[in-house]
Amino acid sequence: MLRSSFTLDCVPPFLTVRFDEPQRTLGWSLLHPGFAVARDIVWVEVRNRDLGPSVDPLAFLAARLAEAGRPDALAFMTSRDISRHHCARREVEGIAATCVTTVGLANAERVGARKARAPHAGTINTLVHVSVPLTDGALVEGLSIVAEARTAAIVDWGRAEAGAAVTGTGTDCIVVASPQAGTPHAYAGLHTAVGEAIGGAVYEATLEGAAQWQRDFAAFIAAGNVAVPR
Repeated sequence: MLRSSFTLDCVPPFLTVRFDEPQRTLGWSLLHPGFAVARDIVWVEVRNRDLGPSVDPLAFLAARLAEAGRPDALAFMTSRDISRHHCARREVEGIAATCVTTVGLANAERVGARKARAPHAGTINTLVHVSVPLTDGALVEGLSIVAEARTAAIVDWGRAEAGAAVTGTGTDCIVVASPQAGTPHAYAGLHTAVGEAIGGAVYEATLEGAAQWQRDFAAFIAAGNVAVPR
């Protein structure tokens, strides 16, 4: 486990990041989207049978978090095997960014070409923690750097969709977290140490995750299966 200001615990169906102190967060997820304060970030592994047409996903997720003893957590849902999570840390000029991600690509798409219906489950759920506090604007800018780095990794991974590289999946989620205390950094763009650290950590973890998913897919098909692996 990488040294950072959090612990990482994987006990299926939960992958839990617990910070030493509550962190400011910005991102999108079913619970606590937008700006929020959170100490726990939880990935919940699910199956298609868990989320039928009659199931309220918010109520389902809240019940699972209560089961995990983390009722106030910010949470992701994924069909990816959470034991296949990936971590990367990048430090630039004394500022560290740590990325934890799960990468499933069965639902891969190209931006601007929305599929009428996703044929398979699959998503990329990305958490990035920055070691220094960030202003609201810097959190927004940091979120954009995460999306840019995630997309660069998927493009470099090289899967094509209708002759063009895919850029993500239809259900990707991103959360950026930073400390509450201290003088916040106002910028997190590509020219900053914050932006460089974020981009490097996200790119490395996402590319590793995509390569792992591809190996899992190849093994799954080689075993005679016809469905797409989670």
